Amino acid sequence: MGTERERKDTKMATIYELRLLFTAGEKKEYTVDEIVELLDKIAMAKNQE
Repeated sequence: MGTERERKDTKMATIYELRLLFTAGEKKEYTVDEIVELLDKIAMAKNQE
């Protein structure tokens, strides 16, 4: 099991990944369904690491 610091770093890295996804894309507005889809993609990628 990771330390509390490692867990916090992982959470912050995931938030940063989301930020990059939203800012790098051409879209400026997202539906709830689109946001959920992005979250699912990140979760699946993390699960494979």
